[in-house]
Amino acid sequence: MPQRRDLAEIRKQLLGWFRKYRRELPWRLNKDPYRIWLSEIMLQQTRVAAVIPYYERFLERFPNIRALAEAPEEEVLRLWSGLGYYSRARNLQRAAQQIVSTHCGEFPRTADEALALPGIGSYTAAAILSIAFGAEHAVLDGNVARVLARLDAVEGDLRENGRWRSLQASADALLDPKSPSDWNEAMMELGAMICTPRAPRCLLCPVAEFCRARQLGLTEAIPEKHKKRATVEITLAAAVFLDTRGRTLLLPPPHQARKHATDEYVAPLISKMWHFPTIAVREDSAAELEKFLARIGALPASKAKPTLEPLTRARHTVTYRAIRLLPYRVRVSRLPRITGTKCVLLGELVSRSSVAASNLTRKIAQAALEEPVPAGKQRLRAANSSR
Repeated sequence: MPQRRDLAEIRKQLLGWFRKYRRELPWRLNKDPYRIWLSEIMLQQTRVAAVIPYYERFLERFPNIRALAEAPEEEVLRLWSGLGYYSRARNLQRAAQQIVSTHCGEFPRTADEALALPGIGSYTAAAILSIAFGAEHAVLDGNVARVLARLDAVEGDLRENGRWRSLQASADALLDPKSPSDWNEAMMELGAMICTPRAPRCLLCPVAEFCRARQLGLTEAIPEKHKKRATVEITLAAAVFLDTRGRTLLLPPPHQARKHATDEYVAPLISKMWHFPTIAVREDSAAELEKFLARIGALPASKAKPTLEPLTRARHTVTYRAIRLLPYRVRVSRLPRITGTKCVLLGELVSRSSVAASNLTRKIAQAALEEPVPAGKQRLRAANSSR
């Protein structure tokens, strides 16, 4: 932690830099705790540029906590569709409902009450309470931790051996009690824009003269690179039914589906949302998919069954899982009638306007809208298609 004689100068220079150069972001227009809370949840593991259009559309439909609390969950997920990590949206709405029932629709002002809300941890609580209400809580996220680690030349994995607790103590000591809101935003902004993971822009840093890692030539080595979980390869096959009116069939979110209607292994990968009949492939994608479709009643009992047309393959990633998608188009004159399913126009599904579905499902829909692969270039089917 910097010596106390440096503290006043560090605060002065960092706050001066932030107030002059901070980005104009929509959630910085006012101190509404709901808007700040929404932005913090959306920004988790998501880039600012990707968040802004979702943030604006979400606020237009749910302008306050009560509107969010009273909305159908499916509509909340539909507006979130494409941002990923859908448990964030579900927790956001559950927290809104708790705020309405317990706090008269007003975001709580104490740390204990904020931490009791679904989806809110120590960082998010500190960010909301400090930025919205000026409370003296220092934030500590990945960006701030990187800044602190370089300032003090903290080596090793920042999340191991009590280092995170030590970094929180450093953050608490540096916090400017006169401007906790601006201070926290300044620390986050510095980490996001200047003190970046790779190639930090030290010449533009307002506190570079106090940085121990820079003095030691360790800015690229600190913080230590986090060991990533090994990638798991998964192959999924999906059936896109398409009738003469351009409509397709979607299965409901797993918790709404009848037993065995959704492959249990697939449920977390489709974010527990509306999805095409999809299975995890073990050996023979076409045969296994056809067997699954028959089991859920999507194929006729007669021998005249529709053909599964293999489409262009696609790739998708969900956290540590690398997914290979093998979509099949199934042309029918009439969509199967299965209780609880939904019929939507395939084009609307791709445009994100009709239903709550994950990006994985939309990638499959996009493949189905394209022209069939020419016969001479079709991927090998059956056992070869899953190799």
